[in-house]
Amino acid sequence: MHKSRYKRRAGDRRDGRWIRTYPALNQVMPFIMPERNDAMNLFSDKFEITRAERWIRLKRQEGYPGIGLAHILIAAYVRTISQMPGINRFVSGQRVFSRFDIEVNMMVKKGLSVESEETLAKMRFEPTDTVFDVYRTMNSAVDEILSSPADTGTERVAKSLLKLPRPILRFAIWAIRKGDYYGLLGKDLLDISPFHGSVIFTDLGSLGIPPIYHHLYNLGNLPVFVSFGAKRNAYEVDREGNLVHKRYVDYKVVTDERICDGAYYAAAFRYFRYFVNDPSELESPPQEVKEDIP
Repeated sequence: MHKSRYKRRAGDRRDGRWIRTYPALNQVMPFIMPERNDAMNLFSDKFEITRAERWIRLKRQEGYPGIGLAHILIAAYVRTISQMPGINRFVSGQRVFSRFDIEVNMMVKKGLSVESEETLAKMRFEPTDTVFDVYRTMNSAVDEILSSPADTGTERVAKSLLKLPRPILRFAIWAIRKGDYYGLLGKDLLDISPFHGSVIFTDLGSLGIPPIYHHLYNLGNLPVFVSFGAKRNAYEVDREGNLVHKRYVDYKVVTDERICDGAYYAAAFRYFRYFVNDPSELESPPQEVKEDIP
């Protein structure tokens, strides 16, 4: 298990450490763009998944039933953070923080029907995790949700808030926002919040539709939203002039530009695409885990 030697200091939060060496201009940006919606950048790309689908078939034969593209995508993102930790930062209280953990949020349908409720699967990973670690953690989280008829912690809190009269509910949300601004929210609330984490993934491929650009939430501190769609076929002409069949998955990403610059994001998502294109790279831990700036 990877452990950082960092010791928490005044100004840090429960979920991250304040980056004190961030360039002055970058530190001013959260005051110029105080809301996450102010700082959203959007881009789209695609994965060529021929090798990934071949790898998935092989691993299912080797005893990993149900392993699929979602496991690869999340494992690839975890591995990307291990090499490009700047994408695991967040802005809270108009300061930039480096997150202590890798927290991946994913919405899960409790049933197959359109009317089935959605709930949050919140998963924690280590930067040294392999795709098999991700497979086990994800399956455990989803199985726990699907096997339990009871509401999750997220749903219980939401239903409790809805019992309040509207003026008091508005005050409660205001108090949560203020507590979050100053880093005063308790661990129990952060652990169930869908608005706090490293990234949120949504699988629209399971619905058979293309991905969408999903906005970031001003409440909380999620800096990246990744949406991926259904697999599609394409026919292209290769360098020799031959018509070849390829398989793609399109994805769209919305990012908070205040946590790192465009060049850094570009480098990080090149890593991400590389690991998705060749999942065998994710079968063993990274040789090195890089720390974020102090």
